Amino acid sequence: MSYLGRQLVTAALTANAIKPLRGRYASIPAFAAGWLSSELAPHLLAASMLDTAAELTVRRRRDSAGALEPLVRRAGLAMAGLAAAGLGYLVVNANRSASHVETTLRDELGTDYLDVLDEPPSAQDLKVKLREVARPFKLTQPDVEVIRDINYTAGGKRARLDVYRPKGVDLENAPVLVQVHGGAWTIGTKEQQGLLLMNRMAQRGWVCVAMNYRLAPKHPFPAQIIDVKKAIAWTREHIAAYGGDPSYLVVTGGSAGGHLAALAALTPGEADYQPGFEDADTSVAGCVPFYGVYDLAGLTAEKHAEAMRDFFLAPRVFLKDPVAERDDFVKASPLAHVSPEAPDFFVLHGANDSLVDVRQARAFVERLKAESKATVTYAEFPGTQHAFEVFGSIRSHHVIKAVERWLLHHRASFLRDPERRSSSARSAAG
Repeated sequence: MSYLGRQLVTAALTANAIKPLRGRYASIPAFAAGWLSSELAPHLLAASMLDTAAELTVRRRRDSAGALEPLVRRAGLAMAGLAAAGLGYLVVNANRSASHVETTLRDELGTDYLDVLDEPPSAQDLKVKLREVARPFKLTQPDVEVIRDINYTAGGKRARLDVYRPKGVDLENAPVLVQVHGGAWTIGTKEQQGLLLMNRMAQRGWVCVAMNYRLAPKHPFPAQIIDVKKAIAWTREHIAAYGGDPSYLVVTGGSAGGHLAALAALTPGEADYQPGFEDADTSVAGCVPFYGVYDLAGLTAEKHAEAMRDFFLAPRVFLKDPVAERDDFVKASPLAHVSPEAPDFFVLHGANDSLVDVRQARAFVERLKAESKATVTYAEFPGTQHAFEVFGSIRSHHVIKAVERWLLHHRASFLRDPERRSSSARSAAG
C-alpha cells in the first residue's frame, strides 16, 4: 500500500474512533475499528509519524527521479496531518479520563472518600507510566499467582474457575472479587478479560475469582446466569481455603459479563436462576459492571435495545420468540430487578459504545438512584468505545486504578459498619 493509502486508512480509523458509524450493520465493524484506534492511539500516532519521517527522507531521495508525483505526496502529508490531529485528540481524551473518573468518585462518595483507607494510593501510584502504555498487552504480574481450572460444578472446561491471589502471602479474610467474562453470551473464556483489574487487586491483597460459564446457542439463557450463581455459591462456600472472606464478595464483568454480574447482584435467591441450589446464598456486597447490557426486553423502548432483542438475543441467546415469551426477556433484564435492597453499584460505560448503547447504562443508573438505598456511582467516559479496559491503554490504566479506589473504599466502609458485617457473616455461615 502506498504512503497516501496508509495515511488515508489511518485518517479513516481515527475519524471512526472520534465519531463511530451507527446503524445495525455498521455497529460491529465500527466497534472493531474504533476500539483499537481509540485505545492504541499513541501507538498509531507514533507509527504514522515514523511513516511520514521515512516518506520525507529515505523514500523522497529514492523517488527523486519523479517516480512519485509531488501532488500525491502532498496529499499523503495532508492526510497524515489530519490523522495526527485526530490521534492527538484521542490521546488527550484518554488522559482526561483520570480527572473525569476522580471527579465522579468525589461527587458520589464524598471528597474525603479516601480518608477511610489506612494507606491511600499515592499520587505517584495513580500516574500511568510510559512502560505500562508501551506494553499494552502485558496484563499479568509476577507477584500474582493463579490457581487454574478449579471445578465449581460438575462439567468440563465451562464449569471451571481460576483463583488469583498475591504470591507467597498468607491470606486470611481477604476481600473477594468475582469476575464474569463477556462475549455476547456466546464466546469468551475466563483467561481473556478482567486481567488488569484482577492482577491489580491481587497485588493489593485481594482474592479474585474468574469463571467460565456455558455458552449459547448450545446452552440457551438462563444457563449463563445459573452458572454465575453457582460460581458465587461455590466462592462463598470455599474461598476461605484460598484466604478469602466469604462474607464479602463483589462481582464484576464487562459487556455480557456486566449484564450477568448486574443480574446476579440484583437477584439473590431467585429460584428460577438457582435450580437445585435454591437455598444457596448468592448475595454480593457490591457490583462493578463495565459497559453492561441492562435492557434485554426493550423496556426502555429504545431502538438499539429492541434491535438487540429481536436480531441477536432472541435467535442466538434465548432461542425464544421475544413477543410470545417476552416475560423471559424482562426477567433477564437487570433494569427490571432494581429495588431498595440492591447492593452498591459502580457502573462504567463509554459514550461512544457501538455495541451497547450508553442509553442503557443511563436508564439503569437512573432507576438505581431512584429506588436503591445503596450507593450508586456512575462514570460515563466521553469518546470511549466498548471493551475499553480489556488491555493496557492510557484510559484503561486510569479506569482500573479508579475502580481499585472504589473497591478499597467500599471494603473499608464495609469493615467499619458493624451491622452490615454481622449480617454478611450470618449470611455466609448459612
